[in-house]
Amino acid sequence: MSNPAPHFSIPAGIVVERRSAASPWVDFTWRPVALLAGAPAATPWICLDDDGTTATFYAGAVSLDLYKTEAAHYRDNLTSPQPCAWVAISETGGTPPCVIAGATIDPAEGEALAEAGTVVVEAVPLPPAIVRQVAEFVACHPIQDNFVKRKRDRADPEALARRLPADGTNNGRR
Repeated sequence: MSNPAPHFSIPAGIVVERRSAASPWVDFTWRPVALLAGAPAATPWICLDDDGTTATFYAGAVSLDLYKTEAAHYRDNLTSPQPCAWVAISETGGTPPCVIAGATIDPAEGEALAEAGTVVVEAVPLPPAIVRQVAEFVACHPIQDNFVKRKRDRADPEALARRLPADGTNNGRR
């Protein structure tokens, strides 16, 4: 089941890191390392820093969609010691070297992103500006009461027992 239309979206930018790999099969490893508040006007895949073994790139913009039904998950994230966003990237083997497969503030959805196994998912710290926006969203959408299933009435075992007709006859039955 998919979520309904988002109630609020927060624009953000993703920074990824390319690191030289000590492997005969791959030259580099890629992983998300930072989330930027707002969508920068920079061109995606511009190099931000390169020291020869590690380089960081602006990978592009994403929209962090917030749903009022998930406000409890966002609150849990904000009350953790380090509020995070989960960012998933997938290597393409071409140009650009990887694409953003998803980004979320919901810890449960972040875990679900990692289940596919074909993407790299990292928890990156939330910038203070995004923490404030999420806190405002959670304050405007109080946590909904949990569903409580009502208890069924107990069945009367005598209600299903065989009964004799009201006149007391057996009508030829044993």
